Amino acid sequence: MKHTWHVGKIFGIDINIDSSWLVIFILFTWVLAGSYFPKAYHTWSSSLYWVMGLVTSLLVFASVLVHELAHSIVALKQGEKVRSITLFILGGVAQITEEPKKPLREFTMALVGPMSSFALALSFFILSLLLKGVSEPLAASSSYLAVINTALGIFNLLPGFPMDGGRILRALLWKVSGDLKKATHAASLAGQGFAFLLIFFGILHILRGNFSGLWWILIGWFLHNAAVRGYSEVVIKSVLQGMKAEDLMSKDFGTVPGEILVQDLVENYILKKKERVFLVTDNGDLRGIVCLEDVKRTPKEKWSQVKVKDIMTPRERLEAVSPDDDGNKILTSLATKDIHQVPVMKGEKIAGIICRNDILRYIQLRSELGI
Repeated sequence: MKHTWHVGKIFGIDINIDSSWLVIFILFTWVLAGSYFPKAYHTWSSSLYWVMGLVTSLLVFASVLVHELAHSIVALKQGEKVRSITLFILGGVAQITEEPKKPLREFTMALVGPMSSFALALSFFILSLLLKGVSEPLAASSSYLAVINTALGIFNLLPGFPMDGGRILRALLWKVSGDLKKATHAASLAGQGFAFLLIFFGILHILRGNFSGLWWILIGWFLHNAAVRGYSEVVIKSVLQGMKAEDLMSKDFGTVPGEILVQDLVENYILKKKERVFLVTDNGDLRGIVCLEDVKRTPKEKWSQVKVKDIMTPRERLEAVSPDDDGNKILTSLATKDIHQVPVMKGEKIAGIICRNDILRYIQLRSELGI
């Protein structure tokens, strides 16, 4: 099942919709058409309730998209790379490949999101006034969108990392202390505390018979995980600072010829050597990478017919690095491209291979040594 759909590009940024977004979109439409609009406006027809519920829901998520685009445009102007924006069940997220390098950049990028929501709120409020007496449904939708965007702006300003307010807090602490790691740690703790408050608030609602508290628990759980992960990423980057690919790579890598059958790969390489990844070579030249996931995608009845070269990821699609490449650059490449390993190339020859697990083991080893 496909989990994400690509719906277009804006300013060169991929716009995606996660499958979980459909859940909240349907829920929003159902609440608006089945409850909110009927209670507030008794004279509309049933079909009008659903039309306005659908239109308003689309505009709610268009507003979320504008919020994320505001972050992304500022990031682009500051020289950062923005891979994509994805709308999902809890809103939206912009995938910016690197963290801002200065506190002011962080502050600006974080602040522009809530400010864009407040600007939208003001625009929809003015529009609702202009539409009064002209079109009650459109005025009602505009009024609702003004409230939603105001709430979105205020919620994002709360000092819970990695929300915008938490990032603003981190930027201020970073400016004062000059230490990104310490600033992130403090902002992360604030984010975790805020997340626990949301969870506690949700539990109280449930105990009082209001099961909407489940929604607050879900948001709190998501924010807590994001706050912990945000600090972990900064710690990992600080550990990898100054490290090069040649320091992280493994020279003990397995190679297989592309002409062998998948059955042979499974029996004589994967099972015997107990390895999940192999470089596919031809006279010492890299042709691609084949991993356990490639084998699993191939029907077992075809293992004795299909060659390794037919299921491998070819070299032109690989993210190869050189021995002198920075460790953080490699980690970013692994994360943004959603790959598990990269070959290290010295000219046209293979010098080694770096897997995600290699980086994690290195970080764990330093941690155990107290470095």
